Amino acid sequence: MSTIFSKIISGELPSYKIAETDKFLAFLDINPNAKGHTLCIPKEEVDKLFELDDETYMELMSFSKKVAMALEEAVPCKRVGMAVIGLEVPHVHVHLIPLNKMKDMDFGKKLNFSHDQLSRLAEEIKENL
Repeated sequence: MSTIFSKIISGELPSYKIAETDKFLAFLDINPNAKGHTLCIPKEEVDKLFELDDETYMELMSFSKKVAMALEEAVPCKRVGMAVIGLEVPHVHVHLIPLNKMKDMDFGKKLNFSHDQLSRLAEEIKENL
């Protein structure tokens, strides 16, 4: 069964894309913990991070690093945190979250941004890639 992320990859569902290669996609989380909260995913639907083959795992980390560096340039923060949880969607995803305080990693709180705000933010991050 296709996950919500597979539907984003195929274009069935819209997203605020940040970066894309033939193997990976980065897009803004629409239920973010902090402004700029971004998800990096492999296009291949794999449930758990440690089920990825070694090459794909390392490539995902490298892709995520590039996106994190662009994110940090676009969104003022002390650092970009990374988390891999994977309980809500059974498709590997790396959370990149701009951090100014520990509570920014609180997955129980969610912020709301308008379509225009998310579109502008996606463009600002892309400009730093």
